[in-house]
This record gives sequence, C-alpha cells and structure tokens, in this order.
Amino acid sequence: MQILTVHHPVDAREQESLHQFLEVVPTLVNPCSEEADIRHVTASAIVVSDDGDAVVLHLHKRLNMWLQPGGHIDAGEEIVAAALREAHEETGLPVRHERQDGVFVHLDVHPGPRGHTHFDLRYLVRAPHVAPTPGAGESPEVRWFSWDEAQAVADAGLVGALQATRALLGMG
Repeated sequence: MQILTVHHPVDAREQESLHQFLEVVPTLVNPCSEEADIRHVTASAIVVSDDGDAVVLHLHKRLNMWLQPGGHIDAGEEIVAAALREAHEETGLPVRHERQDGVFVHLDVHPGPRGHTHFDLRYLVRAPHVAPTPGAGESPEVRWFSWDEAQAVADAGLVGALQATRALLGMG
C-alpha cells in the first residue's frame, strides 16, 4: 500500500504497527483473507458526524469494548469499500467516504479472535448525526460520542485513531 510509505504515525503504537505491517503483509499470499493466514488485513471506519462534533462507536459483542465499526474484507472487495460496508452494517447509518478513494487515517495491529492478528486500516467516514440502527446480528449498542467521551472509553489503538482523525480535521 503506497499510502503507508508516506504515512506519519500519530504515536509509538502506530509506528510499531506500521513497522509490522510493512514487514509482514507483503509476505502474505492473500493478505485480506482470514482463511489464508492467521495474520490478515482488516478495515475499519472512524465515523464522524457531518458537523464534526461526534463519532460513532459500538459495544463489541464478544470483546465488550467500545470500538469503531470494522471487520474482515470480503473476497474481491476493495479495502475502502469494506470499511464503508462494515460501518453501514454495524451502525445502520447512511455513511460515505470523504473522497471516492477514501481518506486513510490510522493503522493498528492487534490480536483478533481465534489467535489471529489483525492489520487494521482505518478510514475517515462521514454520516449525518441521526440515530444509529445497526443491522440484524450486529451489536445493538451503537451510539454517538463526543470526541472527549470517545477518547475516555477507547482502548490504546482507538485513542490513536481518534487523535489522528481529529488532527486531520483540524480539531486538535
């Protein structure tokens, strides 16, 4: 991914994630397939309200943590499309990218279920500030947070993504 060669990490955690991504992902035969290897690329969305004052998080069903929407990439799906699809499925919001090719904001490498490692690429996604309506089978706990509220409930990887997104939007 060429975007990663010019990306400036927001903190030491993202710097280490970038190093791991550039070392591991090019060696994977099918980097976006969760079946091909226990290490794979995933896609997430930092969903920001159109007015920029709020962000959507969902309470992950298995992890019991407030996280950004995201998940696995379907076969043949572009990474930016997967981020948008996951955001819509998990929030029910009419989400859209800032630009057609997406706006990459953050990278985090973290443990996933079943001993997997996720190389998570995160994109800025916009939505109107309306009530979330998550899809069937998704976590019913989805809500808008102020930036400070989101930061307070976020894990270390999400904190960096929130900081990077706020900086990109000129909000801190």
